[in-house]
Amino acid sequence: MKKTALACVLVAGLSVAACGDTTTERSLTGGAGGAAAGAVLGAIGGAAGLGAAVGAGAGLLGGYLYDQYEKGNID
Repeated sequence: MKKTALACVLVAGLSVAACGDTTTERSLTGGAGGAAAGAVLGAIGGAAGLGAAVGAGAGLLGGYLYDQYEKGNID
């Protein structure tokens, strides 16, 4: 159950990472969306804080990577 919840948090965090036009906007919206999704999924598993932290990290990283892809820095 915990591995499934963690995978869902990571996917949710990465899926909202595309919002915004700049590196900062994409990273922050990814982090915020990931934290929200992580908190919800973490609450189901009994650790909302941990879920929010993992989701925020995944969303932040996803937003940054998406930004770099859009700029052509990642093929």
